[in-house]
Amino acid sequence: MASSPPYPPPPGFPAPGAPRHAHWWQRSWVRYGALVTLLALSGLVILALVREETGTEGFLVGLGLAILPVPLLIAAFRWLDRVEPGPWRNLLFAFAWGACAAALIAIVANSFATRWIATATADPAGADTLGATVIAPVVEETAKAAAILLIFLFRRRDFTGIVDGVVIAGVTATGFAFTENILYLGTAFGTDQLHGGRGIASVTAATFFVRIVMSPFAHPLFTVLTGIGFGIAALSGERRLLRRVLLPLGGLLLAMGMHAFWNGSATFGEYGFFAVYGAFMVPAFGLLTWLVIWTRQRELRTVREELPAYVMAGWLGAAEPFVLGSMRARRLAREFAGHHLGKPASRAVAEYEAYATSLAFLRHRGRRGRAGTDFVVRERELLHELWRRREVARPALEYAARVTAPPVPVLMPWPAYGPAAHGPAAHGPAVYGPAAHGPAVYGPAAPYPAYNPYRT
Repeated sequence: MASSPPYPPPPGFPAPGAPRHAHWWQRSWVRYGALVTLLALSGLVILALVREETGTEGFLVGLGLAILPVPLLIAAFRWLDRVEPGPWRNLLFAFAWGACAAALIAIVANSFATRWIATATADPAGADTLGATVIAPVVEETAKAAAILLIFLFRRRDFTGIVDGVVIAGVTATGFAFTENILYLGTAFGTDQLHGGRGIASVTAATFFVRIVMSPFAHPLFTVLTGIGFGIAALSGERRLLRRVLLPLGGLLLAMGMHAFWNGSATFGEYGFFAVYGAFMVPAFGLLTWLVIWTRQRELRTVREELPAYVMAGWLGAAEPFVLGSMRARRLAREFAGHHLGKPASRAVAEYEAYATSLAFLRHRGRRGRAGTDFVVRERELLHELWRRREVARPALEYAARVTAPPVPVLMPWPAYGPAAHGPAAHGPAVYGPAAHGPAVYGPAAPYPAYNPYRT
């Protein structure tokens, strides 16, 4: 276990060594090719199954209605991930896995299990109830959890805490719900075509209201519990193997239980669904939303607390911990760079912010004895990436610090004499910072010159 040094060595370290030779099956393009092929085949099969079940017209109607909540959910999870944004390829994989692989596993396994129970018990109605309340939650949550497990194992550097687990789980479940909604809405549309249902009284309208309007967050809410389990496991040390296994398993069991309770609400009487929705689902959604936002704020606080060590070592500017610990200041820095130097500069500032945040989290884990054996190598890689972008990023971050730094009151310890006795200083504290013409102060006792290299 590597320990965190007081601060890293000054700039000027050697480049990392060349990677070792890998076998052909260990090469990245082989793995990517196999994964893309698997997801593409799963997508074609699930497309054929859903279209066979709903018909072409029903499939198109279901697709048009099911896609409506997807951009909103993806945007919400991406917003949660703004502190340390993960790569888009992880989110694309998670969504594709949920929409294709997990949905295919669920459809095949649920249908097989329900038919087997109906044949064994000679009770089709009881088999449908058992399949919805027991079989479906177990199969579906396990299939969705597979995507979280794969990213946890093979993209470990991108999976560092609870927010990462929530985002990956939520996007996976969004993809799964998207495919499932196509099936349900397309089937409802076919039923209306068969029985002549139209308008608000139609089965399609009722299905749309329940699944798209009332509960678009249902599947993400279930799977997020699994993601939280993986996120807490990611915060644990590598030697705590039992904890790293039991926490994700516990989250998965909670997701299955909540899913089963939700599916079983239809059997609780005429108003059972609405009772479970109002008394259980909405409060659970609010509680988990608060937990994730609180975790996001704690991450920003970690950035402000860990980065000053790198300021002392000369890697970062004095104002940068303050700026990088504020989402508003980060946004202003990106906008400033983009306005003066174009989109490449804005992208470089965004990358600088992401690397600095990863560095703060890495040091935080190292101080707590939870860093991996590659702590030193990873720290040097992150510092190298920051050093490459410093010329573009630092002026933008300094500008954001000047704009967002709060004014600091300075109390006069003795009465003023001379002309100043009749000025504002004689009647109250003087204010320095963006509101005055003097030097701005960023953070606790950390002066920084009010200099703007971009100014023309």
